[in-house]
Amino acid sequence: MSDIKEKLFTEFTAPTKQEWLDKIQVDLKGADFNKKLVWRTNEGFDMQPFYRREDIEGLATPNALPGEFPFVRGNKKDNNVWRVRQNIVADDAKAANTKALDILNKGIDSLGFKIKGSDVSAEFIDTLLEGICLECIDVNFSTCQCHTLELAQILVAYFEKKGYDKEKINGSIAFDPIEKILIKGKDTTKMVAKAKELVELLKDYRFFRCIAVNSEALNNSGAYIVQELGYALAWGNEYLQQMVEAGVEPTLAASKIKFNMGISENYFMEIAKFRAARMLWAEIVKQYEPKCDCACMMMVNATTSSYNMTVFDSYVNLLRTQTETMSAALAGVYSIVVRPFDDAYQAPTDFSERIARNQQLLLKEESHFDKVVDPSAGSYFIEELTNSLADAAWKIFLKVEDEGGFLAAAKAGTVQDDINATNQKRHGDAAKRKEFLLGTNQFPNFTELSEGKRAKKCCCSCSNAEETPLKKISATRLAADFEDLRIAVEESGKTPKAFMLTIGNLAMRQARAQFSCNFLACAGYKVIDNLGFKTVEEGVDAALAAGADIVVLCSSDDEYAEYAVPAFKYLDGRAMFIVAGAPACMDDLKAAGIENFIHVRCNVLETLKEYNQKLGI
Repeated sequence: MSDIKEKLFTEFTAPTKQEWLDKIQVDLKGADFNKKLVWRTNEGFDMQPFYRREDIEGLATPNALPGEFPFVRGNKKDNNVWRVRQNIVADDAKAANTKALDILNKGIDSLGFKIKGSDVSAEFIDTLLEGICLECIDVNFSTCQCHTLELAQILVAYFEKKGYDKEKINGSIAFDPIEKILIKGKDTTKMVAKAKELVELLKDYRFFRCIAVNSEALNNSGAYIVQELGYALAWGNEYLQQMVEAGVEPTLAASKIKFNMGISENYFMEIAKFRAARMLWAEIVKQYEPKCDCACMMMVNATTSSYNMTVFDSYVNLLRTQTETMSAALAGVYSIVVRPFDDAYQAPTDFSERIARNQQLLLKEESHFDKVVDPSAGSYFIEELTNSLADAAWKIFLKVEDEGGFLAAAKAGTVQDDINATNQKRHGDAAKRKEFLLGTNQFPNFTELSEGKRAKKCCCSCSNAEETPLKKISATRLAADFEDLRIAVEESGKTPKAFMLTIGNLAMRQARAQFSCNFLACAGYKVIDNLGFKTVEEGVDAALAAGADIVVLCSSDDEYAEYAVPAFKYLDGRAMFIVAGAPACMDDLKAAGIENFIHVRCNVLETLKEYNQKLGI
């Protein structure tokens, strides 16, 4: 039987790439291949519609082995186990301790405690960590940067008091003064020097890191993947270089750096990002001549993005975070934090936190993502993507180095300008629906109300009178503009009714009615669809009887020349009149007094703002 199978395979000759291209060209019927099927990514390189073995010939990444330099295929050789992490805001030490003990019995094996600077004390840490065996879990701390060294000293004293084995303490302290420059616009240059003291304090704790690269802040501000990757590498190199120049041995310095990166919605690109990140970081560290290749390993904690989370239709956030979690897990990160689906508008509930934990546990226990090392390895697409992304990110890294390093670039504001420009562009793309947010600017839930839900505001009170203001990045979520618009309509108390006057060609009127309903519902308007009317007069009468504030004419382009003007005249200003589409006769319709048209080329956000003004909202 095996002989028969082999013979069957040999009967088919493998088509060449050119044969595939020739076939595609025939199917395109003369259309330009590059314009139709090749697209430019936000990362600055082209994406092909298909990849073959010859596309990865000459690349080094397919020949790399798991657990070996440059670690593109992961830091481990025999499994893909990652830590399931949950962060806790420790406003009250006892309450945070109770919560930590509870979730440690529910699948969590990595804790993150966020502590106020004013709460940092030995007594607070004693209460916070009571009953938690730090040799059994991964534990991470963050506090105000000016209190980080004090916290580290308290923790070392606590470890010694408990008699913990230094080789069994896993975790980190997030010391990252440069992040404060980016987020708060505060000059923390003097704080950077504390990195050496921190590292030397914790040098005996081999698996406890203390220098953080919090590039997730860039991700949560709308940065493209290549921007987060390129800047994260320059960020990490800044700390590494400063520590080495201050006299810290390179192996020790590199082993104390931890990357906290975000995860965006681009599934395959995120897989490639983490693979490329490990490879490039290994090459950077190698230049400092560490004592062993193990120092070149990149440790990454990945957190799902807050940038694309939404207040409305918030359960869709579960789909976003699950996709993000999958990409990070497949890419082989050290630990993952999944944001609860309600994180955008409230302190997460027990239910939402439970679901967030289970999202990771399902990938482990049911999908067995932790059993296979780098399952994407060898994929022509992923290998090519990894290398293309690495090349693009390396250009950013070199640009930053030419500017004097990441600290200098951050103080000059070039990093902030770059990220803010991207954020602004993405908001513009969302307004035009070039970038979709399901449930917000595309296919909104027509009947959903906010029910008092409002986006959370930053509550950080950290300040320092000696710090000077610098540029900062804007972390406005992608959905924020549409949410503000929808809430304004809701709070006005006069939600407009939009009536679909469907007439003429069946297929076109249904398609246009569906488009219009989705368009207007993005502002929270109440939409009323219909099966169709025999005359425009009948449709207008029905609309007015329903109390419509807006009448949307839905038909075919050809029929608008017949229906639009009579409908507009018969309505006679008793409601706003909109034509769904951009027909060839648009200029003639405008000449007749019709002002409002909605179509795929519209700026949805600005159009709806204009309609709100016309409706007195």
